[in-house]
Amino acid sequence: MRVVVTHWVHAGVTARLAEFCRPVAPSRQEELWPRAEVLARAREAEGLVVCMADRVDAELLTACPRLRVVSGVFKGQDTIDVAACVRRGVQVTVLPDLLTAPTAELVVGLVLALRRRLVEGDTWVRSGRHAGWRPRLYGSGLAGATVGIIGMGRIGRAVAGRLRGFDVTLVYSDPVPLPDPEARRLGARRVPFPELLAGSDVVVPLVPLTADTRHLLDAEALRRMRPGACVVNAARGSIVDEDAVAEALRDGTLGGYAADVFAFEDTASGAVAAGIPPALLTHPRTVLTPHLGSAVDDVRREMGLAVAEQVRDALAGRHPEGAITPPPPRTVPR
Repeated sequence: MRVVVTHWVHAGVTARLAEFCRPVAPSRQEELWPRAEVLARAREAEGLVVCMADRVDAELLTACPRLRVVSGVFKGQDTIDVAACVRRGVQVTVLPDLLTAPTAELVVGLVLALRRRLVEGDTWVRSGRHAGWRPRLYGSGLAGATVGIIGMGRIGRAVAGRLRGFDVTLVYSDPVPLPDPEARRLGARRVPFPELLAGSDVVVPLVPLTADTRHLLDAEALRRMRPGACVVNAARGSIVDEDAVAEALRDGTLGGYAADVFAFEDTASGAVAAGIPPALLTHPRTVLTPHLGSAVDDVRREMGLAVAEQVRDALAGRHPEGAITPPPPRTVPR
C-alpha cells in the first residue's frame, strides 16, 4: 500500500508508516511538495497525509481514485472537502488535541510581546542605539488588563487558564456558555460580543474559519474596540480583515496586532489575499510569526505519529480515532 505525505515529517514518523505501507514523503530540503507534485505522486496512493497548505477537493479526489483515507496533521477541516470525501468513501481524520497547549502558549507570548513592545525593544538594541540603563518604549503590563476571548473551545480555555496567573480580568463571548465550575475555575465571565469589544484591552479570536466568522473583526468591529487595544490572532488569518487592521493601526485606534496566521493562507475561503499587507509588515506595533503555534519539535513528532496510527487503522478497515467521517462501506463505486 502506498501512502503519500505531502510535507516533511520526522524520520520516526516515516519509520512508523513503513511498518505497514510504502511511505513517500519530501526530504527536509524540499519541506513541502507543490500541488502538481502531490497530484502526480498520489495517483496510486491509498492514503494521503496533508498539512494546512494542501487543499483536498474534488480535483484531487478524482486524480487519486485509490484513496481510502486522508489524514490532516491539523485541528481544523476547512481545507478539506469533507462531503466530497464521504461521497467517494474516503475517510478523513484530524488531530483535535495535540496543538492546544503549544498554541495557547504562543498566544500568551504574543500578548506579552505586544503589550511590552518586545520586538521594538529587540530592534532598538540591535540598532546600536542602546546606551545603557534608560527606560524607553513604554508599554503596558497585563496585571489589571481585561482580555476578551472570542470562542471558548479547548484552545480558548487553555489560553484563559494560562492568563489567570497574570492577574487579568477575563471575559469571553461564545454561543455556548462554560459550565459554572469551569467558568469559576478560569475566572471568566461571559459577555455579549459588542461588550467584549468595547471593554477589552486585548482581543483574542479563537474560532474556526466559517462563512460566519470570516472578517469577524472587520472595520466596524475594530471601531467598537477600546482605543489602544490590541488584537492577537492565532486562529485563522481571514477571521480579521487585515486591511482594516492596517488602517486602524495607521490611524492609531488600534494599539497593536499580532498574528501567527494570515489571510493569504486560507485557500479554501474563496477570495484569497495576494499576501500579507505591506502596511502590517512595516508597522512597528505588529508581531508576525510563521506558524510558531505548532512549531514545537516534540509536538510535531507526536502529531506525525498520531496520524500514522490513524492511517494504519483506516487502511486496516478500522474506524480511526479523530475520524470526522463515518466508516465507508466495504465496496465503494468509484
